[in-house]
Amino acid sequence: MRIRSMNWFQVEEYLRDEDRCVWPLGSTEQHAGLSLCVDAILAQRVAIDAAEPLGVPVYPVMPFGCSPYFSAYPGTVSLRVETLLAVARDVVGSMYQSGFRRVLIVNGHGGNAAVANLCRELMAELPEMSLKFHNWWLGSEVMDKANKIAPHPSHANWFENFPWTRLADVVVPSDEKAVVNIDQIKVSGPARVRELLGDGSFGGAYQMGDEAMEALWAVAVEETRAELERPWSIQL
Repeated sequence: MRIRSMNWFQVEEYLRDEDRCVWPLGSTEQHAGLSLCVDAILAQRVAIDAAEPLGVPVYPVMPFGCSPYFSAYPGTVSLRVETLLAVARDVVGSMYQSGFRRVLIVNGHGGNAAVANLCRELMAELPEMSLKFHNWWLGSEVMDKANKIAPHPSHANWFENFPWTRLADVVVPSDEKAVVNIDQIKVSGPARVRELLGDGSFGGAYQMGDEAMEALWAVAVEETRAELERPWSIQL
């Protein structure tokens, strides 16, 4: 159930018996040979696949996040932290005004981590509201499954290379890339980050078989759905 496929009458009717919704967060940033919108694509898809069987509405994905370290790569869009937090505060506030009280934020981008702290602030301000911030790719079950498939699940390598994040006219390398020094990346400015990363991948294999990736996706969907089904700090 997607908000874009509902009108306000239907939302009002839904809220008579339920108060959960889902909001995916993504980014638009370099992902080597994959789509610039990998994080948005994956956050939205995992949110929809997890929530639709439960009849929980999913809001449109937030397509921009905080990605200043990749700003030397054309196509990347980066919000300032204060901008992202202001948008998130207004979005969640609007959900509250509508009548939603339990909101699962499904995050697909590490640079959006500050929103997790904002959730705690908002729950202090609105004690009748329960917010969950779920980094879908960092779930324990997802990481366990990924590490059984191949080493070094990371940015812009096989771990994010799904049939729905590939570009039809781009062939990714068949060999493996040396794993980069993440600690050095963290203390470098955008120009140096591009120099260190080259094509943008953090290293390792560029692609795995579709069967393995679909199995990984199934785990991600189930783990995300579990966040909707587990107890919240408030119950309807």
